[in-house]
Formats: sequence, C-alpha cells, structure tokens
Amino acid sequence: MRIYYPDTNAFNALKGSNIEIILDVPNQDLEAYFINPIIGFLARHNLPLLANIYPYFGHIGNTNDVPLSYALFNQQGANSAGYQNLFDALLDSMYFATEKLGGQNIEIIVSESGWPSEGHPAATLENARTYYTNLINHVKGGAGTPKKPRRTIETYLFAMFDENRKDGKISEQHFGLFYPDKRPKYQLNFN
Repeated sequence: MRIYYPDTNAFNALKGSNIEIILDVPNQDLEAYFINPIIGFLARHNLPLLANIYPYFGHIGNTNDVPLSYALFNQQGANSAGYQNLFDALLDSMYFATEKLGGQNIEIIVSESGWPSEGHPAATLENARTYYTNLINHVKGGAGTPKKPRRTIETYLFAMFDENRKDGKISEQHFGLFYPDKRPKYQLNFN
C-alpha cells in the first residue's frame, strides 16, 4: 500500500497485517524536498551528477517521433531543435534542468548508457554494435553537445555481461558487451 503522508492511525490499523507500506512523496513536493537540496549540495561542493542516458528507451517508447537513426547516432543533419542524436538531447535536458535549479556549475557524468542486442525489434546485435561504436566515437571525439560544445563526455557503458537471470523484459537481459559465458558479442575499439 502506498501512502503519501505519515498517518499514525493508518500505521496502527495495518500493524501485523503483513501488508507492505510504502511512504511516498507527492510529485508536487519532489522538487522542494529532494531535488533542490541535492542540486544545491552538488553545486556547493563542486560535485558531478550521475545520470543514466538510454536513447534505446526513448526510441522504443515513441518510434514515430524518435527515429532509430536518431537514437543510434546515424541521423544526417540536425533536427528542428538543433540535435543530431538523442543522446545529446537527453544529456542537455539534464543540464538545462540542473541549471534551472541553480546548478550551473554541475558537471554531468553519464553513469550508464547502452543498447540491448535481443528482446525487441530494435534490440538487435547490429543495432547494439552500432550504438556502442557510435557512442564511444562520439564521447571520445570531444565535440560535446549543442549546449556544452567542445567537451569530452565522461561515459560508462552498460553492461559488461548479459544478465541471463535478470527478471523483467527479455531485452533487459541483453545489454552486455559479452555473453554470460564471457564470449564477446562484437569487437569495440576504445582507442
């Protein structure tokens, strides 16, 4: 059961019932009670924000408006917003949001990014290889994003190995660069 305000009467009524209680925060309170203090702390201490950036999910969630070529860094030319790929658009959206909340000096590190190789029509071995190859070339190239040009983007790939025992959608098991038996799926060049 999810409740949004601590209520002693509700807690007492559910005591011993084995009903799991989740004390949640209403969406309208998230910014004031959680996001602003975190952004303020990071800004005051000159610390980075870690963000997971997954163009794959943006594409499969809206294939009509998010073309595969845009998600895989293969689009030729910029879109009407000035972006040539979804990765940069997602990363810059994080920069715009942190700046709006007073975090102009916050650097964003991409703590996870990847593409699955199975489990969905867009999750193929070829698309995964293309995404990882283009992502590596993009972040190492130093071009940055439209908002933060001429910057190397510190980025970490997800994941090292497929997680064949992971629950959820089949695609969630296939983000690895290697199969569970340690065989590489494809060759990537990090140089």
